[in-house]
Amino acid sequence: MRLRRALALVAAAAAVTALLTGCVFPKLSIIPGSTHPSSTHAAEKVAADLQRFYGQRVSWRSGSGGIDSTKVMVPLDWSDPTGKTIEIAIARHRATGSRLGSLLVNPGGPGGSGYDFVAQSAAYIVTPDVLAHYDLIGFDPRGVGRSTPVVCYTDPKQQDQLLYGTYDQPYGSQGWATELNAREKAWVAACQKNTGPLLGHLDAASVARDMDVIRAVMGDKVMHYLGYSYGTYLGTMYAELFPTKVGRMVLDGAVDPTVDQLDALATQMAGFDSALKAYLTDCLAQSGCPFSGTPDQAMLQVRQVLDTVDAQHLTSSDGRTLDSATLGTGISETLYSEQSWPDLTAMFTALRTGDADPVFEQADAYNDRSANGTYSDNGTEIYTAVTCDETTLGTDGVDVFGDLAKLDAAAPILGKYFAYDDTAVLEAACDNWPYKPATLPTSFAAKGAAPIVVIGTTNDPATPYAQSVSLAKQLSSGFLFTHHGEGHTVYAQGDTCIDTNVDTYLLTGKLPASDPDCH
Repeated sequence: MRLRRALALVAAAAAVTALLTGCVFPKLSIIPGSTHPSSTHAAEKVAADLQRFYGQRVSWRSGSGGIDSTKVMVPLDWSDPTGKTIEIAIARHRATGSRLGSLLVNPGGPGGSGYDFVAQSAAYIVTPDVLAHYDLIGFDPRGVGRSTPVVCYTDPKQQDQLLYGTYDQPYGSQGWATELNAREKAWVAACQKNTGPLLGHLDAASVARDMDVIRAVMGDKVMHYLGYSYGTYLGTMYAELFPTKVGRMVLDGAVDPTVDQLDALATQMAGFDSALKAYLTDCLAQSGCPFSGTPDQAMLQVRQVLDTVDAQHLTSSDGRTLDSATLGTGISETLYSEQSWPDLTAMFTALRTGDADPVFEQADAYNDRSANGTYSDNGTEIYTAVTCDETTLGTDGVDVFGDLAKLDAAAPILGKYFAYDDTAVLEAACDNWPYKPATLPTSFAAKGAAPIVVIGTTNDPATPYAQSVSLAKQLSSGFLFTHHGEGHTVYAQGDTCIDTNVDTYLLTGKLPASDPDCH
């Protein structure tokens, strides 16, 4: 499953902002070298062939709401910095108070648009005090959105067929696997034709090197960073490659970078099963819940819905046929946040009457599909391409049936149904991928880095808590903040214990004596 930050509803976020405005935060700690960047930022001591990137001057374009934007040039292939270049799009929300520096942010993915994240939601990414004292910098990682993009299918109907098309043979059969492989082979060919060599250079290490250029161009001597979900992996990679340049770094909803891709997917699927049980426990206590009995009995009822939906051939109002894979995607979208649980209840209730539209609404939200049938970004393309560029999925000796068996064992309610439109697709695409996986670090101690805060939520479905615990231990300067609760990511979403401790760190550099263990 793609790893995105689960943003709160605007109304809820506004209420949280109002609440936090009344909080008292500590005295700011000015960071050396954090004055506002000018056109004469200090030259970086880098190799001669990198000077044109680190020393470049950019022009900012003013926008509304205190947002301005620019583009930064980086090498297409970091092993050949004298070769072709690409552009990285940046949006900036300027600090309104005394400036501590730039705070680079990433919302997750792979494929999440940091540009849109800042341009559209700056007030809800961080608390008001942090927003006042940092320039908030959002960027579209290489291949994403406004940066030099990955392009695969250009016709939304082809994309619909890729994401929602049904198969002639039943899921889990050899015939289905053959159809899936042919579908993904055609998609990979379109990506290669429409994107070119960038398709093979989307790995996290390349993105981390791009981030270092952004830091230099912004005029900061050290990198201050806030990463959510997959964005924690980018931050971890940066810390490993540039440990002495780490400033104040917060990684919320952490990815353990040392876990094998298939193992990580199995752990993630188990996390969604756990989140489903938490939802059902809450649902059964409410009137109008479409399930009955104990939470364990309700879990089996959900599995029965998934087991039988293919045979019903339900269609949406726009003519798409609902299958179990799309239902799995729709369920997953609502499990990222406890605030979406009422939507899940409404979805299951509608299914009882044969109404498939609510499922497609949630699946469309996951796939960034608009109501008019167009796609707002290329997140799906990036998710698959990055996975094939930096993992051994597809070349690890495990076929799609082995994948499904492992995921079904790890998550016996949702696992294989999530996998039909996720892991199985990745497996088929990576089987046909024309590039070798990138060589990445095998250790992520980031020795010499300043303290790095890792936030874990105890029942996070997308990045289970154990991964945050593991990452905090692996980092030589890792410091764990625990949030006891539901949902994927937590900072700036209303937990005053987490928010106050994170803000103290971001604004002063100070950490509590131990894990604040927030409830």
